[in-house]
Amino acid sequence: MKSNFLKSGQPLLTVMVQADHPGRIKELIDKSLPEGAEAFGMQFEQMKREFRKQAVYQELFSYAGDKPVYFTNYRGGKNEGKTDEQLAEELLELAGCGGALCDVMGDCFDKQPDELAMDQAAIDKQMKLIDRLHKKDAEVLMSSHVLQFTPAERVLEIALEHQRRGADICKIVTGAGTMEQQLENLKIIHLLKETLQIPFLFLSGGECHILRRIGGELGCCMYLCVYEHDEFATQAQPLLKNVKLIRDNFKI
Repeated sequence: MKSNFLKSGQPLLTVMVQADHPGRIKELIDKSLPEGAEAFGMQFEQMKREFRKQAVYQELFSYAGDKPVYFTNYRGGKNEGKTDEQLAEELLELAGCGGALCDVMGDCFDKQPDELAMDQAAIDKQMKLIDRLHKKDAEVLMSSHVLQFTPAERVLEIALEHQRRGADICKIVTGAGTMEQQLENLKIIHLLKETLQIPFLFLSGGECHILRRIGGELGCCMYLCVYEHDEFATQAQPLLKNVKLIRDNFKI
């Protein structure tokens, strides 16, 4: 039986296996398991449309074995031109095929610069979507990719909204351009840990490289990493072998 993210008991080394076809995802899973992968992340917006079918989803989720799978279906990529309503229906389909943790965009149904919906009708639709996903036994992560330095007060405001809307896990990605901002982001992790009632994943781009490498030791619920930096990999995500080495050495 697959484990899940909420009951893992520790921040999981979650390897993002992005590709435009299922064969490459399987290859990355095969390479990552011996290196210590504890979960996988599949970003289906990267996958060619001819592979977007239930049989493929079921095969990929099954291929991960007993490792839980986090999945996204963001705008852009091969999803270009689809409505948020279409993306939401595809999330429900993916959840029904065996995915453990579903990423719902924080501005789903109401696109915003900081990825947090403000329209009440859109918020109501988000909450109904989260309820439908829960009924399919999926955990729900709500994500807001702000991608720039954001003061603690605003980060907390976004996080509390994720929690209020019914998310099981809050994910916020900001940025840092200076060492001062990097240190402020480290403080924000503590604020989230002390305030939120749900697990969270707080990440940063720019100069805040350390968050992605030690965030799990400070309170984040998982590490996002990659086996290698190929054309689809998020370059800011560190290599699995390096993150595992850092994490394991914290325990010595």
